[in-house]
Amino acid sequence: MLHLFILLMLAVLPAVCFAESNSATSSTRPNILFCIADDASYPHMGAYGCNWVKTPGFDRVAKQGLLFTKAYTPNAKCAPSRACILTGRNSWQLKQACNHWCFFPKQFTTYAEALTKHGYYVGTTGKGWAPGIAVNEQGKRRAMTGKAFGRARKKPPTTGISGIDYAGNFQDFMNAKTEDTPWCFWYGGGEPHRGYEYGSGVKKGGKSIDQIDVVPPFWPDNEITRNDMLDYAFEVEHFDSHLLQMLNLLESRGELDNTLVVVTSDNGMPFPRIKGQEYELSNHLPLAIMWKKGIAKPGRTIDDYVSFIDFAPTFLELAQLNAKRAGMEPTTGRSLVEIFRSKKTGRVIPQREFVLIGKERHDIGRPNDWGYPIRGIVKNGMLYLINYETSRWPGGNPETGYLNCDGSPTKTEILNGRTQAGLSQFWQLCFGKRPSEELYDVINDPYCMNNLANSSDYQKQVSELKSLMIANLKRQNDPRVLSHGDVFENYPYANTKEQDYYNRYMKGEKIPAGWVNPSDYAEKPLD
Repeated sequence: MLHLFILLMLAVLPAVCFAESNSATSSTRPNILFCIADDASYPHMGAYGCNWVKTPGFDRVAKQGLLFTKAYTPNAKCAPSRACILTGRNSWQLKQACNHWCFFPKQFTTYAEALTKHGYYVGTTGKGWAPGIAVNEQGKRRAMTGKAFGRARKKPPTTGISGIDYAGNFQDFMNAKTEDTPWCFWYGGGEPHRGYEYGSGVKKGGKSIDQIDVVPPFWPDNEITRNDMLDYAFEVEHFDSHLLQMLNLLESRGELDNTLVVVTSDNGMPFPRIKGQEYELSNHLPLAIMWKKGIAKPGRTIDDYVSFIDFAPTFLELAQLNAKRAGMEPTTGRSLVEIFRSKKTGRVIPQREFVLIGKERHDIGRPNDWGYPIRGIVKNGMLYLINYETSRWPGGNPETGYLNCDGSPTKTEILNGRTQAGLSQFWQLCFGKRPSEELYDVINDPYCMNNLANSSDYQKQVSELKSLMIANLKRQNDPRVLSHGDVFENYPYANTKEQDYYNRYMKGEKIPAGWVNPSDYAEKPLD
C-alpha cells in the first residue's frame, strides 16, 4: 500500500507544481507596452540632447528606466525591421521577410502570436508589421501584432499626420482586457513617416529653422532642407504626445509599475542616404526602456550593442516562455533581462560587443525588381559594409525616381542640383554608386563621410571585421554569404499593383509612385 501511495503522489505532484507555477505566472508576468515610431533616427529625442525635437514622453521613459546609446535594427526599412522585432531573427534568416513588400512566411511565429496563445491579452493600434501580406494556413489574415484597436479617431494637426487616436485606442484596449490578465500592446505610430505638410514645423509647431544646430553634410544646408527637418520633428513630437498620454493612463490606473515600456523606431528618418540604406543614421535608432518593478537601478545609460532581434527573446523570458514552447525556436537574439537586473552603467555585458546589419530588396525601381544587397557589422565604433552589387544604383534607378528613397523637398533639392557646380556632391553622396567595401569611424564620423576601407592604416580592422561578420553570417545560414543570395531576388513581390512599374517605365509610361515627386524621375537612364 505504501508503494502504491508513493506512486500516486509522484503522479499528482507535477500537476500540483504546474498549477502553482501557473498561479505565480499570472501574478508576476509583467505587462508589455511596445511603442514604435515610423522612421525616426537615433539622435532626435530630447534625452539624447536634441534641442529642436521635444519628446517628454521618451525622455520620461529614459529617466525612469534605461537609455540605450547603441541600439540597431538589422535592416533599415519598415517591413524587414519589424519582422526582426517580431521573430527575434535577423532578416537574412527570414526568407521572404528579408524583403520589403513580401509574403510573410507562415513558418515564423511572432512574439505577439505566441503571447496570445499563452495567456496574454494582446492588442495593437496603428502600423504593425507592414507593408506586405501575412496569412495563415487557412488563408486568413494573421494578427501579427495582436488584435486591432482602431475605432478612436481625431482630427490631425496637419494633412500629413494620421487621424488615428493612438492613445484613445490604447484606452479602449485597456477597457476591454480582464483585470487579472497580463497584457501586451503594440503602439505603431504612423509618424514621422512621409509625407509632411511643408512648413508645419514652423507654422504649427512654433519652431525656427535657426534651432537646428547641424544639418547632415550630405544635404544642402538651406531653408528648404531645414524646414523639411522641422516638419519631421513636428511629427516625431506627435508620436511622443500619444506615448505620454499612454504613460499617464497607466499611472492613473495603477498599472505603470509592472509594465515594461519599450520606445524605439523601425528605421532612420525618411531622408536621402538614411532610410532604406545601411549607414549609421539608417540603422542606429533611439531606445528607452522602463519597468519600475523590474529594472534594478533606473536612470542608467547603457552602451552595450543591442539589436532589434533582442526584443522578442526579452518578452518571452518575462512571459516565462522558452522559444520552443512559444513556437519560435530558434531565435537569434539575446534577452535584455540581464541588463535590467544589473546596476551597472555604460557597458554592462562585455559579450555584447557588435551588431550585424544588412539588406536585400526594398522598394521597386531596378530591372527585374532586383535589390541592393549589403551586409555590415558595427563594433567598437567602427562600421564595416560590403556592397555586393556595385553596378546597381543604391537608391533605385534614376529613370524610375530613385524609389528606395521617399519623396521629399530635400530629395528633390538634391536631384535638381545633380549637374550644378557646388551641389553635385550631394547627389553623389545620396544617390551615386558605391564601392564594394566601406569602413567608417562612426564615433568621430557619424555621418559616414570618410570611407577608410582603402586606407593602409585600417587594413587590419577591415580584415578583422570582415572575418567576424562572415563567420557569424555563415553560422546563421545567410544565403548571401553561402553563394546563393539570388534567392532573395526571386521571392515574389506582394504589391501586384506596383510590381510591373519598372517595365512600364521602360516602355515610356510615366506613372509616378505615390511616395516620390514627379520631378524626381531622370529623363533617361544614367551611366
